[in-house]
Amino acid sequence: MTAPSFHREKNMKLIELLKGLDYQVIAGDTDVEITGVQNDSRKVVPGELFFCIKGAVSDGHVYAKDVCDKGAAAIIVEDTEELPELSCTVVKVKSSRYAMGMISSAFYGYPSEKLTVIGITGTKGKTTTTYMIRDMLRHAGIATGLIGTIEIDTGSEVIEASNTTPESIHLHRYLAEMVKNGISAVIMEVSSQGLMLDRIAGVAFDYGIFTNLSKDHIGPNEHGSFEEYMAWKAKLFTLCKTGIFNIDDPHVDDMTEHATCDAVTFGLSEDADYRAEHASPFFENGVLGVTFTLSGKISADVRVDLPGEFSVQNALAAIAVASEMGVSKEDIVTILPKVSVRGRVEMIKISDKFTLMLDYAHNGMSLESLLKALSVYHPKRLVCLFGCGGNRARDRRFEMGEVSGRLADLTIITSDNPRFEEPQDIINDIKTGIEKTDGAYVEIIDRKEAMRYAIMNAKEGDVIVFAGKGQETYQEIKGKKYHMDERELIEEILEEEDVGQICGYHR
Repeated sequence: MTAPSFHREKNMKLIELLKGLDYQVIAGDTDVEITGVQNDSRKVVPGELFFCIKGAVSDGHVYAKDVCDKGAAAIIVEDTEELPELSCTVVKVKSSRYAMGMISSAFYGYPSEKLTVIGITGTKGKTTTTYMIRDMLRHAGIATGLIGTIEIDTGSEVIEASNTTPESIHLHRYLAEMVKNGISAVIMEVSSQGLMLDRIAGVAFDYGIFTNLSKDHIGPNEHGSFEEYMAWKAKLFTLCKTGIFNIDDPHVDDMTEHATCDAVTFGLSEDADYRAEHASPFFENGVLGVTFTLSGKISADVRVDLPGEFSVQNALAAIAVASEMGVSKEDIVTILPKVSVRGRVEMIKISDKFTLMLDYAHNGMSLESLLKALSVYHPKRLVCLFGCGGNRARDRRFEMGEVSGRLADLTIITSDNPRFEEPQDIINDIKTGIEKTDGAYVEIIDRKEAMRYAIMNAKEGDVIVFAGKGQETYQEIKGKKYHMDERELIEEILEEEDVGQICGYHR
């Protein structure tokens, strides 16, 4: 991921950047001028400040001498035990990651304080809700940036995202670029990892949104327990001014227990400030969607061209924050039917005979939610194609296999991102889950071949979902990412004459 360039009009003294931090000067002078901030030792140039970060793969303290020899003006450390004698200023802090966020914010002129910042956290629904909010605000004339799982939009360029929440040193640069571009609000996804690793340190949040919570991101190199995962999610509501909470979620009290913000609620409950009543699915011209009556703080008839109750919840979260920011209900209800998100129940129109969609569902809860939502539309068959990622918790494979076997009429088990595992081993784990059910399944290890099988064997009235990849355009195998976009694969499959004829494909 390449961050946008940002040029300061004048350099800053290190002592100015350290304001508000507890620190100890180990060597040198804090009156030194800083020309830039950097956490990649390979990119350090003379005059810059370097952060020694302890990461999962490497420790930045190892490069302290190298960056000082390159001309770095100063370094920030949290460990001095094995530091050699250095030629630059050395400042010790309790956490280099936290200091990186606070210092980066100061270096770029505290950009989040010049924006209305909306952070959204939860297990599922973040990405779709993010786009709903962005589109509502833009429709209302509010210039809005975006930082999320799929992309980062600074107002001058769109950058493919590599993390849901970028490292703080990049995040504040993006925010500064938005300010420079005349952006007045930004909606950003805030991951549990982003909260745990202080990637959002120094960000002044105006609004925080809680969508829902379930067991996810628990395992090696992630969170040690659900309780830990939940606690990091809840941290957002100690950092924002107004919290917007899904009152229907069983963990809402855990999110509000230590919250220091004002609270606004949404949901189906009659106690919600923004609530949906009389939700009803519809299927028109190949589009699966839902309508509902909005009541509470505002009243309106709402249509969302995305399926399922989760689309109602996502829409309510977006409606709540937009309304609290002063967006009219006319703007709100106008934009909702137009929202489309890449890889989130994204419908691919290839035939009048059946419905095909892509979705990012990659754990048991999200897949169950998706398949239950689609079953409401009473398809002839519900067909689910998915795999599971390698080097992640095995429980996810068992759960997804069991969910698909129970809810889909046919499951096509294939490969996802095997990483350093053998794809067949992952498939065998999925089969362990699916064989607990009576669900029919086939296994086709090559994902393109599995997709071809799904299309070739589609029946009139089927709803087919390719789950797990969503917006991703790669497959990760043995430490290398290979280009793989399911949209392109579908096009390639349909170019085959026999496939096109069988499925009734038309351009």
